[in-house]
Amino acid sequence: MDPLRQSPSPCSSRPSSPKTPPCEMLGYVGIEAVLDQLKIKAMKMGFEFNIMVVGQSGLGKSTMLNTLFKSKVWKCTLPGLAMPTPQTLQLKSVTHVIEEKGVKLKLTVTDTPGFGDQINNDKCWNPILGYINEQYERYLQEEILITRQRHIPDTRVHCCVYFVPPTGHCLRPLDIEFLQRLCRTVNVVPVIARADSLTLEEREAFRRRIQHNLRTHCIEVYPQKCFDEDINDRILNSKIRDRIPFAVVGADRQHLVNGRCVLGRKTKWGIIEVENMEHCEFPLLRDLLIRSHLQDLKDITHNVHYENYRVCRLNESHVLPHGPCWVNLAPTPPGPSVAPGPSKACRQAREDSDDNEDDY
Repeated sequence: MDPLRQSPSPCSSRPSSPKTPPCEMLGYVGIEAVLDQLKIKAMKMGFEFNIMVVGQSGLGKSTMLNTLFKSKVWKCTLPGLAMPTPQTLQLKSVTHVIEEKGVKLKLTVTDTPGFGDQINNDKCWNPILGYINEQYERYLQEEILITRQRHIPDTRVHCCVYFVPPTGHCLRPLDIEFLQRLCRTVNVVPVIARADSLTLEEREAFRRRIQHNLRTHCIEVYPQKCFDEDINDRILNSKIRDRIPFAVVGADRQHLVNGRCVLGRKTKWGIIEVENMEHCEFPLLRDLLIRSHLQDLKDITHNVHYENYRVCRLNESHVLPHGPCWVNLAPTPPGPSVAPGPSKACRQAREDSDDNEDDY
């Protein structure tokens, strides 16, 4: 059985005892005030969200991040200014505190310049997987201290947005090899970058081919079907899965359209409005990452991906020697951790997909 499916779901801590009958109340108690207490405490502490963007240079990753949070979270390259191609993949992170209506969000963005830009891209994903596992290791080392911090700094990657080039064909071998490894380590949300370079018909056909590739190669992107908690989640997430990968366009400049200012890209054919569903699906990506699933992304990262890493590391350590203030684990292997193979259900889905394969 796939270890990913063995991991507890975000709600696995709920008691499995029979339903307790409600108690008749004789008057007002004030239990509902707990919600206000939680809100006040959360407002004081603020929130953390760590996002990684992966894709080739020139796909608009920096612009998309600025559009997503409506802030200059990442400096974009000036038009016409050619930047030298990195000889090796380099990971760069920046952290900002964004405040909206009294709610503070500590946002950490990690970019991967140089990914897929070389002639030989063999194992170019190793630095990315190594970075993700390194953040899990940092959290684990803090967690196993006998005297722990009251609030452990969370640098774990909660979501990875993977930018697919708008080729109009299908996923490249590099995309497939990387996504197969990445989806077992972190929540992956694929998007079609620079979707304005495709017609609506080409965009929809490209999406269906990518979805077929994902099913055939057992790539489970977020939201994973096995983590739907109830019928409402299943209905909502099914609609999201049917639209993934989202066809997005990024823009961080405002233009005047019909007397109103809109975010968009100006071309000689007109203005592409990034928040207009008739032009692109950026609103769906924004709603998924921020407005509807941000906490769920963090819960699955902690309860599933990090838990898988923690169990593997503790199993590797065999006998845990006791230090004066902490428990020492064996050093992390130099290479990325070995990801589990596809589950039985996934292999069956691939066989069914092969039987019903359309001629692309």
